[in-house]
Amino acid sequence: MLFTDRADAGRRLARKLGFLRGSDIVVLGLPRGGVPVAYEVARELDAPLDVIVVRKLGVPFQPELAMGAVGEGGIRVVNDEVARGSWVTPEEIATAERRERHEVEQQAQRFRAGRPRVDVAGRTAVVVDDGIATGSTARAACRVARGQGAARVILAAPVGAPSSERALRQDCDDVVCLHAPASFGAVGQWYADFTPVPDAEVAALLRRAAVSRVQAAGQARPEAGADIRIQAGAVAATGHLTVPDHAAGVVVFVHGSGSSRLSPRNRYVAGRLNGAGLGTLLFDLLTPEEEADRSNVFDVPLLAGRLTDVTRWLRGRPEARDARICYFGASTGAAAALWAAADQDAGIAAVVSRGGRPDLAGSRLAAVRAPTLLIVGGRDDIVLGLNRQAQQRLRCETRLAVVPGATHLFEEPGALDAVTELARDWFTGHLSSAVAHTA
Repeated sequence: MLFTDRADAGRRLARKLGFLRGSDIVVLGLPRGGVPVAYEVARELDAPLDVIVVRKLGVPFQPELAMGAVGEGGIRVVNDEVARGSWVTPEEIATAERRERHEVEQQAQRFRAGRPRVDVAGRTAVVVDDGIATGSTARAACRVARGQGAARVILAAPVGAPSSERALRQDCDDVVCLHAPASFGAVGQWYADFTPVPDAEVAALLRRAAVSRVQAAGQARPEAGADIRIQAGAVAATGHLTVPDHAAGVVVFVHGSGSSRLSPRNRYVAGRLNGAGLGTLLFDLLTPEEEADRSNVFDVPLLAGRLTDVTRWLRGRPEARDARICYFGASTGAAAALWAAADQDAGIAAVVSRGGRPDLAGSRLAAVRAPTLLIVGGRDDIVLGLNRQAQQRLRCETRLAVVPGATHLFEEPGALDAVTELARDWFTGHLSSAVAHTA
């Protein structure tokens, strides 16, 4: 495989990473050569772009050979095998580290040009380079991303040495490499044009990406619906309500830990349901301060109580007064949805659980009357087992749908689309049945 240049490599790599489109990701390019590749990836995936500044520690008499790397946040990686084989002393490593740490700080300032670092906390960080040779800089970059709070780290490159690719899997959640030739040689031999990338080009690409996102946000069609505040128990929940004309139902999203009403995954599903003529309400059950206490995330009665309050509020809205209410739950949110649906006067038309924990609804499962669809990834073994156990306790119409090859977050190609289609058909089918029964 031969790439024309880094832009060509980036576009090809983006196609391989297409399964991430629509998820909450940040693309981080390794300067300098990784940034032109990352720019194309970020543009294709419609994701924010930033640098992750890492400097190679070169062997003193052979600076192109990496004996380690340093990065933002005090991260240091030393390749002991290279250092020993090159007879490099600890003092020489320390000298190189001091020099490169200073350059890390200077580069970060030059590249970002006063813009703040893109926050990766709780998101998927996609670390991109133009190639992986020894893997020292890539390893340091993955550790920097993890240190900045990334929930998941994916290393991506157009080409890499097979041995380095395998070793790097210890420092990230996944490695995506288009080409890993047995006779690797050097990164540059796999490019027709491997011209060195100057600092000015890195800064220009980052500036262009930032400006494009600002312009896109300003020119985008305003999202349908309205932001609202809902009193749920003792707190005021923030949400977004969208109800198309003549909607037969409104689907209330009940997310679990690590998610929010702003989750690209939830918003994608909600948009598809809106396209099918269904209303949607996305809101946060817990305040940011409450989420910091993990016990609240698993307090199903608390979450269900707030969901009941929100449902009561929704039924009083003029645009939803004639619509039936459905629940779409994920993780612990699925347990809260089923708990609330078990109330004798709940009147919920249908429930869908995506990768949920229905088992946490315990004895309340037997009281649920709403038709319930449980969707689980085929590779989400533990959750799949828990859903099978919960299904045995449900006495309502129920179905367990397994999405082949999908893991817990349904990030694989086509997995989220499969979830969306299953949920859409379940909701519209049961809402139509209810209308026909009423008529």
